[in-house]
Amino acid sequence: MSNTLDTVFSALADPTRREILNMLLEDDMAVTDVAEPFDISLAAISKHLMILTKAGLISQEKRGRVKWCKLEPDALRATSVWMQGFGQFEPVNLDAFERFLETELTPPPGADTPE
Repeated sequence: MSNTLDTVFSALADPTRREILNMLLEDDMAVTDVAEPFDISLAAISKHLMILTKAGLISQEKRGRVKWCKLEPDALRATSVWMQGFGQFEPVNLDAFERFLETELTPPPGADTPE
C-alpha cells in the first residue's frame, strides 16, 4: 500500500495534474480539450496524463481517432482511508483561532498611551 500511496501523492503533488483532475470532475474529456487551458505543449500534457494514469487516478481510452480521459475516483479510496486515520485530531477552526489571537494580542484600552 505504501507504494500506491507514494505514487498517488506524487501525482497529486503537481498543480497542473490537480487542475486536470478538477477538470475531469465535470466529465470525460479529449486529451486536446484537457490541454487547451494550459500554456504548455501537448507533449507536456501527455506526460502529466501518463503520470495520472500510472497512479490510477485517470484512465485513457481511444474512441475513434480521439483519446479520452476519464477520472477514476475509486483510485483515491486507499489514500482517503489512510488519511482518515488522522481524523482523530480535532479540526482547527482558523476563524476562532484568529479571533482568539486578536483578543490576546490587542493591548487593553489606554495601555499604549504615554502618560
